[in-house]
Amino acid sequence: MIPIRDTVRSKNFPAVNTALIVVNVVVFLWQLSLGPRLEDVFFLYGIVPLRYSDLSVSVHFTSFQQVLPFLTSMFLHGGIFHILGNMWFLYIFGDNIEDTLGHIRYLAFYLLCGVAAGLVHLFTNWGSKIPTIGASGAIAGVMGGYLLLYPRAKILTLVPIFFFFQFFEIPAFVFLGYWLFIQLLSGGLTPSGAGGVAWWAHVGGFVTGAIFVKMLEAIPRTGMDKELRHYTERHKTPRLQRISPAPLSEELDLEGEITLTSREARTGARKLISVPQGLRKRPLWVTIPAGVAEGTRLRLKGLGRSDDEGNRGDLFLVVRVEGD
Repeated sequence: MIPIRDTVRSKNFPAVNTALIVVNVVVFLWQLSLGPRLEDVFFLYGIVPLRYSDLSVSVHFTSFQQVLPFLTSMFLHGGIFHILGNMWFLYIFGDNIEDTLGHIRYLAFYLLCGVAAGLVHLFTNWGSKIPTIGASGAIAGVMGGYLLLYPRAKILTLVPIFFFFQFFEIPAFVFLGYWLFIQLLSGGLTPSGAGGVAWWAHVGGFVTGAIFVKMLEAIPRTGMDKELRHYTERHKTPRLQRISPAPLSEELDLEGEITLTSREARTGARKLISVPQGLRKRPLWVTIPAGVAEGTRLRLKGLGRSDDEGNRGDLFLVVRVEGD
């Protein structure tokens, strides 16, 4: 299952989440320039359990060098698909956690989850010589926090069914619960110390995120965070909007609503809408022309209901302008 978008609107631009994605990408580009030296970087800045479990090895490192990998490992990645998958999940789920916690507390939360995931991996792979890298543990913490804060949010998900792909809106508790189940199952079936995916680090990060998100939410915001939120407040409606069309009397036409800000109504906008078609969802890009007003009806031809003779009605989107 591949998440495309969630339906929870973020009120502020996710400055920290975006910065984390940028830093990870920059570090990955730096990795590509290292050539044969990359393996040394993984062993020095990744988490290698043997460095902590074997005293004959640990004596060669300072205390700072032993602590540092718990931070640096979460910014290193093993390949293009590794970083793409991690950053996509962070993009989907991170903005809402940052919106709830605020920028400063979100950064602390993210790093805390990453460190906790690293510690869980260390103690569940005691003695392993294989370096562990990646942001997966920290991102798992973000997903754990999301499950606690937004269990009934909907995730627009691309689901493969045999040789076809369909879009469905899946409740967050189902999507994230399934993801956690896969991690637990895979972790239980993978021998300790084996290479590959750090399944228990994912579980550790997820549980940490679920535990600490509410605790950090209760900590008062700092003055700096309040100032930052003043500058990062969004002035746009969500890019993805779920449409719940209703039939127009006995006709085949349907009618739903789309929300815009007054600025978007004046200048025009491009929105991704999710239209139900049976059990699945059909995502569509809709271009909103400039100069629309409250109550304007936009016609989407052929997206209404159909009858037994093959006739199909239209879908009309009624514009609602925030603040009007």
